[in-house]
This record gives sequence, C-alpha cells and structure tokens, in this order.
Amino acid sequence: MLARAFRSTRTYYWIIQGAGLAWLLGSFLVLSYYGVEDLIAGVDSSVFSLVFVGMVTVLDRIFTFYNPKSGKILILLALPLALSFLLIFIHKLTMAWIFVDYPDYVDFLKQNLYLRWAILALAGVMISLIAMLVSRLEEQEQSQDRELHMLELSKEAELSQLRQQLQPHFLFNSLNSISALVVSQPEKAREMVLLLSDFLRGTIRKDLKSWTTLSEELEYLEMYFQIEKVRFGHRLKVEFDISDDSRELQIPQLLIQPLLENAIKHGLYGVRGEVQIRVQASVESPYLLVKLQNPYDSEVPQQKGLGFGLSSVKRRLYLLFGRNDLLSTLSEENIFTVTLKIPQPK
Repeated sequence: MLARAFRSTRTYYWIIQGAGLAWLLGSFLVLSYYGVEDLIAGVDSSVFSLVFVGMVTVLDRIFTFYNPKSGKILILLALPLALSFLLIFIHKLTMAWIFVDYPDYVDFLKQNLYLRWAILALAGVMISLIAMLVSRLEEQEQSQDRELHMLELSKEAELSQLRQQLQPHFLFNSLNSISALVVSQPEKAREMVLLLSDFLRGTIRKDLKSWTTLSEELEYLEMYFQIEKVRFGHRLKVEFDISDDSRELQIPQLLIQPLLENAIKHGLYGVRGEVQIRVQASVESPYLLVKLQNPYDSEVPQQKGLGFGLSSVKRRLYLLFGRNDLLSTLSEENIFTVTLKIPQPK
C-alpha cells in the first residue's frame, strides 16, 4: 500500500513539485550567499531546479521498469553519476550562453562545476535508492496480490468440490433407500422419489459461498427430513426449536443439512425404537448459534473417523471464515451434540 500511495499520480506530483521548489530555494540562497546577483541567481537556480526535476523523473522511470538484481547494484551508482554529470554540463553551457556578458559569473560556473556535480550526483544516488526500494515494494505487493488471488481461487475450487461431494453423498444414500423400498413398499418409494426431486431441484442451484436466512435454510431442512421420514418411518422424529430473533439471521447455504444427515445416521445406528433429533437455533451476538443433538448407544461401537458431514462443514467454515473454532462436538449422557457458531456479516 505504501508503494502504491507513493506511485499514485497526485502523490507523485506533489512530491516532485515539493522537491523542485526546495531545490530552487536552496540553490538561490547558496548563490546569493556567494554574491551572485539576484537576477542571475534566480535564473541559475530555476534552471538548476529543472535539471534536478528532470533527473528525478528520468531515474524514477528507469527504476520503475528496471530493478537491478543484487549483483548489479553498481548500475545504481553509475547511472546517477553519469546522468548528473551530463545534466550539469548542459546547465553550465546553458547558463554560460545566457550570461555570456558576465565573465565573473561564467568563471564562477567553471570553478563550481564539480561541486555542483557532486551535490547533484549525491541527490541522484539517494533518489535511485528510493526509486529502487519503491519498485521492490511494488513487486512484493503484486506478488502478495497474486498469492491472495490464487488462494481465493483455490478456496472457490475446494468449495465447489465440497458441493459436488455433498450432493452425490446424500443422493447415493437416498437412492439406496429408494431401492430398498421399491419391492417392499413401492408407494413410499414413489413418494421418496418425488420428495427427492423437489429437494434436489431447490438445492442444485445453490452456491456454497452464498448466504441465506435461517428461515429459508429451515425450509430445505424440512424437505430433507420428509425424505428421511419416508425412509425410516415412525422411528424418526425431528424437533425444531428456533428462536424468533434468529430466523432472519444469515447462514451459508446448505450448511446444516450434512449435520442433520450425520445426526440421523448415527442417531439411528445401534439404537432401537423411536429416535428424536433436536435442532436448536438462537442468537449469541455476534453469532448465530445452531445446535443439533442426537441420541446414541454408548455400548455400541461407534464408526471411526470424523464423518463426512462434520468434516465437510468444518472445512467449509475454515474456507469461509479462516477459523477452526466455529464447530464443536460433545458426547454426554448418550447424547451427541454438535454446536455451530456462525459469524454474522457486517
């Protein structure tokens, strides 16, 4: 940002203008101190300041497009030395031609030629150092911008991949259930196909990076629950406990569904009889707090691994927010609880 601010047209203009005026005033005061007439001192210092501004502009343009490597730093010294000598020589010829009728001043020009060159060359070396530093800062900023852009593209690609994994994962489970129902309960199989069609029609167009309200997300959860209800019948019950102030809060689309699928899968695994899944949502500023609870049998060995639902949601949260503390789990008294904290957009 510093390099860009320095390179901005307005900033650059004011820096050059300020340096030129300072050089003009300093040159005029020095010439007056050495007894040069005010008219001659004014013209001399004006031409000398133009020489200085010209050198600054040339060096800045050169180092903008050419940044010497460490082994070629001598160019940094040779270029301003050569350029400053050329400009001082042009200044001497110009002033000697303008004030040819003032032999004392012409002699003064000759006597102070190398002193002027040393002063201008020193300024040129400093300017070259600054220009090279700014150029390298610009390169670093551009490199950082490219890295951030590549990281963003990588995140988008991974989110897209998670989406592609999420839908087939749910689809395959549903198709397996439909296959099991086709022979034994064809009417339920047909009902499940229709529900699955409606659900996929709504979700396939959703973007995992987009946000929606919790109310809209709950509509899709209800559709998903109806599909699973056909699959598991009276054994499955889902209770939604949603506070009124949380319904209009924002949530990334399709974030809860994998967790509900995970809760149903593990809640019914090894558990006989009716199973109740509880979904709660409340406000805990600045977060939307979502909890999912399902029972489990502690005496039945649980499947190893984090599970696709939990792992996919945790990865999405990290990609969207850059944090690993937004999803937590707790197993207590045969109840497994998943807690989501969703930061709200500002």
